[in-house]
Parts: sequence; structure tokens; C-alpha cells
Amino acid sequence: MEECIFCKIVKGEIPSEKVYENDSVYAFKDISPEAPVHVLIIPKKHIKSINEITREDSEILLEVFLAASKIAEMNGIKEDGYRLVSNCGDRAGQTVKHLHFHFLGGRDLKWPPG
Repeated sequence: MEECIFCKIVKGEIPSEKVYENDSVYAFKDISPEAPVHVLIIPKKHIKSINEITREDSEILLEVFLAASKIAEMNGIKEDGYRLVSNCGDRAGQTVKHLHFHFLGGRDLKWPPG
């Protein structure tokens, strides 16, 4: 998608602070962090939201969760815990229409979150 900021980040057209990358996903530091570790994990394939996922995307989603585990390990918080959040739709706070997961950790996280 030509106008998608996350697609431009994946293509290297917009700079980001890369944390992790493989063939299916790209992860980078959030520019407005809400936790000591706040990383966005995005599929390289443009998928608008959770509502647009198909069975053919199952391998990509597996890679997202494997990336989260790897990022937790890289940041020394795998045992302490972390949160993985994906907002779906305007009322949930999805501001970029490209499926993405907020990886949050490095501090105590409260519940309920919002």
C-alpha cells in the first residue's frame, strides 16, 4: 500500500530504529514509548487489521509471536513478563491501518490497560 507509513518503514523509505527483522516481520522502537521497552512488531505484508487476517497469513502470525519471544530474550525480560497488544479499529485506538503489535515491558504493567 503506497500511503502506509509502516510499509514505507519496511521498505526503508522512512527511518526507524530496527530491533529485529526476518523474512516476514520487522520490529522497531516506538517513537513515543509507553514503557522502558516499547517495540512495534509488524508483518512485512500489508494487512490492514486483525479483521483482515486470512488462513494464508497464519505463518506470518507465528513469526510475529516468535519475534516477540526473541525481543523479550534480547531485552532480558522474558522471565519477568511483557505485554503484546494489537488495537483493531478506530475505537480501539488503531491509528495506523497496518496490523501491528505493541510489545511492552521493562516495568510493572497495570490491568485493565485502558
